[in-house]
Amino acid sequence: MIDTILKRAIQGERISADEALTLLNSNDLAAIGSAADQVSRRLHPEAYRTYNVDRNINYTNICTAVCDFCAFYRGPKSDEGYVLPRPVLLEKVKETAELGGNQILLQGGLHPKFTLDWYEEMLGDIKRAFPDINIHGFSPPELHHFTKVNKLPLKTVLQRLKDAGLGSIPGGGAEILVDRVRSEITRGKVMTDDWLNVMRVWHQMDGRSSATMMFGHVETLAERVEHLQRVRDLQDETGGFTSFICWTFQPNHTELSHIRPAGAFEYLKTQAVARLFLDNVKNIQSSWVTQGLKIGQLALTFGANDMGSLMIEENVVAEAGTVHFLTLDQIREAIEELGYEARQRDFFYNLVDPALEKLAIQANRRKDAAGAKQVVELAV
Repeated sequence: MIDTILKRAIQGERISADEALTLLNSNDLAAIGSAADQVSRRLHPEAYRTYNVDRNINYTNICTAVCDFCAFYRGPKSDEGYVLPRPVLLEKVKETAELGGNQILLQGGLHPKFTLDWYEEMLGDIKRAFPDINIHGFSPPELHHFTKVNKLPLKTVLQRLKDAGLGSIPGGGAEILVDRVRSEITRGKVMTDDWLNVMRVWHQMDGRSSATMMFGHVETLAERVEHLQRVRDLQDETGGFTSFICWTFQPNHTELSHIRPAGAFEYLKTQAVARLFLDNVKNIQSSWVTQGLKIGQLALTFGANDMGSLMIEENVVAEAGTVHFLTLDQIREAIEELGYEARQRDFFYNLVDPALEKLAIQANRRKDAAGAKQVVELAV
């Protein structure tokens, strides 16, 4: 039943939403994965697969939105709320640069009081100290929130942040881009059309961003496809998405802890269908952070062409109890075991100079060796 659909996708024909739903309803993982791999190889005939070195810095966990799926946020009155002191934030960026990172992922909650000049100052402080670091920051929910707090048009907010040093926008806060789903799992957060419009306006300003999907909670398979359709439609319009990343909802320590976690089978199938359906998004990232090393590696044969980030620091998924940490050598070995050359990239998928890449490898090995030595000393 799915052979005709897969054959057309492999040949580069666009498949419909109904056909994508048929694939998601199928259990023929091997056939769907093989087709996705063939599409990935057609789009990326090069002998390498890529990865990035960056760090997730959460400048605050204080958030006015209430998301049932989030174990990270704290309400404005919580004793566990924090705002990173600027010296601490800058030290985190410094450590990232010393490990060969060329980017930070800068995100926080929807803080009720900070005005736009606070964020401009934070960006300026980072860029003055580290001009070569790309700030991949502020998801659409944050940016939409900024327009409300500051009573400013979206384009004005985005232009001011861009002028202050914002380099690209992450696709966070997308979850599932269907209002029924968003209404069920979150309150006080941006809805579908406004999420998409943040990206649309940013792309119209020649900005680039990533697109994401967190699945395996209250959405139906049809709603997963609707999400993919919205991403594909906007990409047709603007061409501003550099990549797509999907991952499974991590229910532990959340208000949705009763939901059975989606497993590797569902993850690999959904990613593969995304590769087949998103014919206009060139890059697909593996999600080893939620899936672990082996499934993250296997994802490179199910449509992904990128191993994602080393993620020197990650807090949001970790708060839900899912803690997969890989060394840079493990990421590179996962790629090389599949017969590819491992290459470091930046957010825009430009390859890093080999000499700088070598320095990053050496710096990370020193850090890992020092960490291993410290563990041994503590054990003794």
